[in-house]
Amino acid sequence: MNLRRPLILAAGLIALWQLLVALTGVPPYILPGPLPVARAIASHLPALAGHLGATLAEILLGLALGTLLGVSAALAMILSPLLKRWMLPVLVASQAVPVFAMAPILVLWLGYGMASKVAMAVLIIFFPVASSFYSGMRRTDADLLELARIMDARPLKVLTSIVIPSALPAFASGLRVATAVAPIGAVVGEWVGSSRGLGFYMLHANARMQIDVMFAALAILAAASLTLYFLVDRLLDRLVFWQPGEGLR
Repeated sequence: MNLRRPLILAAGLIALWQLLVALTGVPPYILPGPLPVARAIASHLPALAGHLGATLAEILLGLALGTLLGVSAALAMILSPLLKRWMLPVLVASQAVPVFAMAPILVLWLGYGMASKVAMAVLIIFFPVASSFYSGMRRTDADLLELARIMDARPLKVLTSIVIPSALPAFASGLRVATAVAPIGAVVGEWVGSSRGLGFYMLHANARMQIDVMFAALAILAAASLTLYFLVDRLLDRLVFWQPGEGLR
């Protein structure tokens, strides 16, 4: 992976941040500069690392379960027209309800532990994975399907050898989107009710007017989310090796 562009971009954003603080004279309790935030990261690193571990666990579990459920739903719809007629409207309707509005309900049902945060992440991840994978399978080359029919291929063989491989590029695109938005579910869940995680730590710092610590937690979350995205992107490049990568490179 070529890290030159991300590092240059990060350095440029930090320089703009410092320039904005210097030119506007904004108070540090509204927008601290990069140096106070860096000092806050260094001084609170053990606590930040512990809360990062909790948030990452929620994100990874949500990503795994959301992907599994999304793939299963897409396969069910492609294999059964009856299931498709019932599931597709539910899939679309699920996006009409703001996911953020579900956070208090999930905390009420599942408690203040990890389960409610994982469920939030699953709700956000499920739709892009299911819709992209299903759409990719529907766009399978008709000539390949006709050839398989002429050769009297079994339906399961057609699915595993033609339909699913043809849909992998679309699935990869959906999973990239899901990876990018996965932290939202976990952090929103932590904001609503939690005793661990970077979202909880940010609220705790904000209540104590430790704005530099709040920005430090945000910076750690952003760095972890970008790292996770790059790792998933590289894995998908290996899985869909015949298609040029769509990630940030």
